[in-house]
Amino acid sequence: MNGSVTLRTPTDVLAAVPYLLGFHPTDSVVVVGLYGRQVVFNVRADLPAPGVPPDEVALLADDMARVLAGHRADRALVVGYGSPAQVTRSVFAVRDALTRDRVAVIEMLRVSDDRYWSYMCASPDCCAPDGTPFDTSGTEIAAAATFAGRVVLPDRTSLTGVVAPPDELALVAIERATTQAAAELARELADGPAAGAARQRAAMRVYRTGLERHRHGSRLDDEELARLTLLIRTVDARDAVWERILAAGTNLDAHVDLWRDVVRRARPDLAVAPAALLAFTAWRSGDGSLAWCAVQRALTEDPGYSLAHLVGEALVRALPPTALDRLSPRPRRVRRRRVRTG
Repeated sequence: MNGSVTLRTPTDVLAAVPYLLGFHPTDSVVVVGLYGRQVVFNVRADLPAPGVPPDEVALLADDMARVLAGHRADRALVVGYGSPAQVTRSVFAVRDALTRDRVAVIEMLRVSDDRYWSYMCASPDCCAPDGTPFDTSGTEIAAAATFAGRVVLPDRTSLTGVVAPPDELALVAIERATTQAAAELARELADGPAAGAARQRAAMRVYRTGLERHRHGSRLDDEELARLTLLIRTVDARDAVWERILAAGTNLDAHVDLWRDVVRRARPDLAVAPAALLAFTAWRSGDGSLAWCAVQRALTEDPGYSLAHLVGEALVRALPPTALDRLSPRPRRVRRRRVRTG
């Protein structure tokens, strides 16, 4: 989703949230951060269990507010999905934390069974005590997302599956393609002083091809994809691609689509660099949920991979995406935090 669609009503907000997250949230508190009229970031967390003490709810709220403030949000929409007691204490704690960080809360909603309740509307004329039924299918948001080919997954577990490794026949096919691509690259790229530059050029050729394919509804074939994963194993080739992502600004849809496809289809041991680049690209485009899934996939394959740690650290520190514009990957460790942006 981008900033071109206006959120005019609670139904518009509820239509937008699943597309922003990539899945339908349940038992969750979601905060959508705005700067002016543009959505700049969103953060989701599981609702605290009923027995969790108030100070832990407050800590969760503080973490969520810090994430939004770190992305320069000046206004926020807070939506809770679940039972009244759990949602109410969570959204009010988030509201208080956002207010302390000088982020104005412009709407607070609770959602359950295709009805919503607004905490900021006391009029029974527009906000009935038994909730307001809503249907997002006819909204401008849904129409725009459908036109753009956006798909909403049923839950967060399904989002994790988006970056899962290939299985069975797909795995056999990519292993065969990788063996063939490795033999071809060995013939094409001779050792010597110019080998690094040649590898970078070769990686960029495949990357540009992949972007064009995804812009026109296609994708790399198995051998092309295997070739790309082999080339970006080296840091110099990977960083050449990273610089291209930085140069693309915020128009990153094709980049995200490409890396998501590469991660899903790559031979598992070669998915580390693509997953880290997907994490960076998703984070830079405001998709914290996918960014976290990609960080976790990269670290599953290689727990010490520095770029994945760098993006993970940026996520937990709520740094703006521009914070890494002038940095190179350096080994860092992701600290465990209470909140994940997905």
